Amino acid sequence: MWRAVRNADGESDVGFRTDWRREFAVRASSMISRTWVGPLGGLLLAVCAGSLCAWAHTPLPWMIGPLFALAGARLAGVPVAAPPGARYVGQWIIGSALGLYFTPTVVRQVALFAPWMVLAGVYALATGVVCGWMLAWLARVDRRTAFFASVPGGATEMSILAERFGARTDLVVVAQSLRIVLVVSLIPFLYTWIDVHGADPYVQGAREFSWLGLAQLMALTALGGVALHRFRFPNGWVIGALCVSLPLTALEINFSTLPAWLSNVGQLLIGCALGSRFERDFLSRAPRFLVAVTVTVVLAMALASLFALLLAWAMPAHPATTVLAMAPGGIAEMSITAKVLQLGVPVVTAFHVMRMVLLVSTTGLLYRLATTWRAKRARRINDNEGLR
Repeated sequence: MWRAVRNADGESDVGFRTDWRREFAVRASSMISRTWVGPLGGLLLAVCAGSLCAWAHTPLPWMIGPLFALAGARLAGVPVAAPPGARYVGQWIIGSALGLYFTPTVVRQVALFAPWMVLAGVYALATGVVCGWMLAWLARVDRRTAFFASVPGGATEMSILAERFGARTDLVVVAQSLRIVLVVSLIPFLYTWIDVHGADPYVQGAREFSWLGLAQLMALTALGGVALHRFRFPNGWVIGALCVSLPLTALEINFSTLPAWLSNVGQLLIGCALGSRFERDFLSRAPRFLVAVTVTVVLAMALASLFALLLAWAMPAHPATTVLAMAPGGIAEMSITAKVLQLGVPVVTAFHVMRMVLLVSTTGLLYRLATTWRAKRARRINDNEGLR
């Protein structure tokens, strides 16, 4: 029990007890607010925004609506947040859905595009170098920060490489997040504006819905997501789920179709995760840098679209499909766009997976080789000047 404290006049003083209780209540309320109120408010806001966008027939309503709603609320100082694990759960659902398109026929067709996928990955890295040089010049930041901020890999993976090589990780994370948001926002609206949509010949391997089959499929893909995430594989939840559902579909082991409402849930959770990356001071943190990133992202999209048109002619494939396949967005976001617009889901998914693997596995090595070459070249020039 708490004892009363006697003051100098010998009177009982329980003020400390009251203060302790008040302080405990304030801290508990703050903790509950951060733990439950923010994510719950964010989820309710996302559902309302997604429903409104679906009613208004906007492109990708269940991802775009939550994204802009949460981003706008957080920029305005409203303490909303994405539900815990929203990004992972959303990626798990989308990865499970994407694998259902890889029927035996589709796998054979996509395998023929493998050389073009590798070439697209190399081009994406070259585009990152060009945009990095432009970003360093426009934003007046060091070249290593600009480079890792411009390579279209995952935000987490590029920030880890940036820290390893001494770049500014805060700017890299901001640039990578803004890149995803810009690409996800611009391409669907642009496609809708010019009335681009397809009659995708690719359909899910499973033709019938089964609650038991769906539960079995999601349990198996969850194991794949957990395994790759545990080993810190980039985009582990979407790739892990894809690595399970894809071979099952290719072997014609079909548990169930994935209902549209579950796909919408995945889109909503990814939209929440993207919108929650914005903080109140985001726009005022480094305005020149943000403007420069926006310019370079638009440049990257233009360069990617130009190469995509060449790919469409060479493969051949639908130009709108190859533009999505080359777009500097994320795997889940661009694949969702292809799925909703019926534009070559397996092709877009395969291109983005190949690009992600190539960029994450080679960016650090290539940067180290480039810096070593530059250092040797600088020493050689200094030695030659010393001999004169």
